[in-house]
Amino acid sequence: MVIKKLTLHNFRNYEDETFSFAEGLNVLTGKNAQGKTNCAEAVYYLCTGSSLRIRHDRQLIRHGQTEASISAEAESRYGRVTLKAVIYENRRELFVNGNKLTRAVDLLGNMNAVFFSPGELRLIQDGPDERRRFLNLSISQTSREYSTALLRYQKILDQRNNLLKDRDISLVLETLPVWDEQLALYAARIIFRRRAFLRELSPLAAEAHLFLTDGAEKLSVGSVTREESEEEIGRRLLREFDDSRERDIRLGFTSVGPHRDDVRICIDGEEARGFSSQGQARTAALSLKLAELKIFEKLAGEPPILILDDVMSELDLPRRKKLLSRIKNVQCILTCTHAERVLYGADCNKIKISGGKIVP
Repeated sequence: MVIKKLTLHNFRNYEDETFSFAEGLNVLTGKNAQGKTNCAEAVYYLCTGSSLRIRHDRQLIRHGQTEASISAEAESRYGRVTLKAVIYENRRELFVNGNKLTRAVDLLGNMNAVFFSPGELRLIQDGPDERRRFLNLSISQTSREYSTALLRYQKILDQRNNLLKDRDISLVLETLPVWDEQLALYAARIIFRRRAFLRELSPLAAEAHLFLTDGAEKLSVGSVTREESEEEIGRRLLREFDDSRERDIRLGFTSVGPHRDDVRICIDGEEARGFSSQGQARTAALSLKLAELKIFEKLAGEPPILILDDVMSELDLPRRKKLLSRIKNVQCILTCTHAERVLYGADCNKIKISGGKIVP
């Protein structure tokens, strides 16, 4: 999978600009706050339909404007594809090959990307929300069924939580079993797919971490759980919903389910969240992303686009060189302020950005 061209209109600090990308390493260079990350963000948005940096799409519209658009031309083993997103203040429109999508989920899988930035330290150091978000974004890119299950689970979860706040206890007790059956159905799909993903991710991340650290540290991801079919998970969840019913009514929200999951990440046997240094956390997060890249390549039959936003300045010299050697056969969009300090003569397509414009 490679992106050939990206066009931005009123997106972030860009008025009108078109980027042409090479198949290998593409370096967006320039001073801070010029628009390098905005370009990388636009590519990721077309892959996933969401941004890792903001909550509301209207924040992507250039100041003083009422709409923005992102469009791209990409090539995969299946041929050429064009993607477009038009963003308004309170809605958006998505297009694939000129056809308007009626479901946002249909954008997924047309162009895949793995995104890494210094902010990915949250994946290691912050709470369970960040690790669930990583799983959801990663799995959704290669499984529309998973993305659909997530959306339906969240909708039913919201309705169940609203019911739990109702003061008519008899109505709550009468209605909850109906919601629980539907909730367990989609929760089982989510949990089953997450477990399968983590089984693949764990050894790949461990291997990447050994490579980046010259064997000095051992990374482990997830914990051993007993094998369960999707149906067995669903039946177990129904029992858990039943057991927690009184507590949920008292609390006013659903206390069990995949929205409460976490992933245990350890370095040399110690939980990384509490014991890792900044450098260790950064390398662990990067190892997870390199593992994610391998999974995408296996599932799609070709590597995804790798986006590295201001990563090189955060790595020491040996790890920079190791990373560059690891990604030489992948299309990469890399942002940095001083390309000559991090690339060491590597062949690349260098694009200089200043004030939201490409400059010579």
